[in-house]
Amino acid sequence: MNKQGKITAISVSSNKGIPKTNVDSARLIENFGIEGDAHAGDWHRQVSLLALESIEKMKLNGLIHLKPGAFAENITTENIDIPELPVGSILEIGEAKLQITQIGKECHSRCAIYYSAGDCVMPREGIFARVIKSGEIKPGDKVKII
Repeated sequence: MNKQGKITAISVSSNKGIPKTNVDSARLIENFGIEGDAHAGDWHRQVSLLALESIEKMKLNGLIHLKPGAFAENITTENIDIPELPVGSILEIGEAKLQITQIGKECHSRCAIYYSAGDCVMPREGIFARVIKSGEIKPGDKVKII
C-alpha cells in the first residue's frame, strides 16, 4: 500500500448532494470539518475523500467531463490507496490530521451526482473522516498515513 500521496483538489459546496466547487485552499476545523462546507458538523462524516484514480476509472467508462469535486468529495487525492484504508487510520494532510471513520456509503436515492455522471463511485471507493487536528490545506500538500 502506498503510504504517501498528495492533494490534487479541495472542493466545497453550500448544499449536500451536489457537485462541489474547487477552491485554492481550505481550513479544516477540529471536530467540525471544512470551514464553509455543507457536510461540516458534529458527526462522523465531516470530510470526504476520493482518489483521483477512482475518478479516472469513471472517465474510462466514457464520462470524460468528470473532474475533482464531481462526486461531492471534499479532498481528491493522488498516489495513495484511499479505498484500502481501514477505519481508524490517521492521515496527516497539510497542517491537519484526519481519522478515517467510514469506508463507502449507502445511497438511498439517486442524487444529482448520479444523474449528471451516470454513476457514483463514492459509495464504493469514497472514504469519510473526522478532523482530529485543525489546519490549513491546499492542493499539492502531502497526504501521509501515520
